[in-house]
Amino acid sequence: MTTETPVRPAGTRPAASRPAGLRNRWLAVGVGAVLVALVAGVSLGPVSLPPGSVAVELLNLLPGVHLDSGLTASEAVIVTELRLPRAVLGLLVGALLALAGGAYQGVFRNPLADPYLLGVAAGAGLAVTVAMVLGANAEGFTGMSLTVPLAAFVGSLGAVALTYLLGAAGGRDRSPATLILAGVAVSAFLAAGQTWLLQRHADTIQPVYSWLLGRLVTAGWSDVRLVLPYFLVTAVVVLLHRRELDVLSLGDDEATSLGLHPQRSRYLLIAAASLGTAAAVSASGLIGFVGIIVPHTVRLLAGSSYRVVLPLSMLFGGAFLALTDVAARTAAAPQEIPIGVVTALLGGPFFVLVLRTARRVFP
Repeated sequence: MTTETPVRPAGTRPAASRPAGLRNRWLAVGVGAVLVALVAGVSLGPVSLPPGSVAVELLNLLPGVHLDSGLTASEAVIVTELRLPRAVLGLLVGALLALAGGAYQGVFRNPLADPYLLGVAAGAGLAVTVAMVLGANAEGFTGMSLTVPLAAFVGSLGAVALTYLLGAAGGRDRSPATLILAGVAVSAFLAAGQTWLLQRHADTIQPVYSWLLGRLVTAGWSDVRLVLPYFLVTAVVVLLHRRELDVLSLGDDEATSLGLHPQRSRYLLIAAASLGTAAAVSASGLIGFVGIIVPHTVRLLAGSSYRVVLPLSMLFGGAFLALTDVAARTAAAPQEIPIGVVTALLGGPFFVLVLRTARRVFP
């Protein structure tokens, strides 16, 4: 007696669709994490506020919603004008760094790639040092419209452009490894310039290091408004091309046979990710490890497809940095720990996990 395998009609999916369901569940978890981080970021601080009342006050910001939160007028101002902009900025910066880190890891097929791979950190550090040496306001870190954030943004993009030009010197057949090596060379050169300046102008060491360690300090909603356009551009470009990263993971020859232009896609993603990283650095200084911790964790938990990794990295990256900021400003209250120190404490041990799983996730 023989058995026949049922024939599945063309164009239909198998009965088991667990990956899609898992993706939807993780998406819901990511949105929930963002909401929890937002409420926690607004509730916790020198003056603790009831999370329930804060959540109601946040709902009152929606058109047509008028609920009694139980907060006084001064507490409502603290929520909407002081803590909420900082929490939203943390969500945007964390989302940008995690999204850029995930894109870089896909482009370079390396789980240790991060948003600073192509010299963004070194370029921003040198530009900020130059700005402070030339007499820029040392407190400019608290205002996005001042000289220091602008210098960081220009320096970041300038370093990426220099890395690209150096990588292009090798000819038309440029590989990701060439760009990585160019980024290492540019970073070393710019870091040497920054060190030389700091040695000649010792009075700028403290403000420069304060900026390098990273902090989320806002002066109202102006910071958020300046970062938001870059966030939207980066998110739209990277997410629209996330499927191409899955194709690039097969290799350039296979990607070309499938109708993809590998170099064009690679450099478009690098440009978008670098733009977002520059905006994040200009707003918060150099906050490390977010671009490694979040995408790799998402990859381990929710799957390795970039159709899943990138959207979830954006959500969990924002939530991660917003919650890390809460820990940074409450752990040693009334003093505030630089947020870059907290992410470094978390990122160091995480490298052990990455190294143990890299071969399994990236064969």
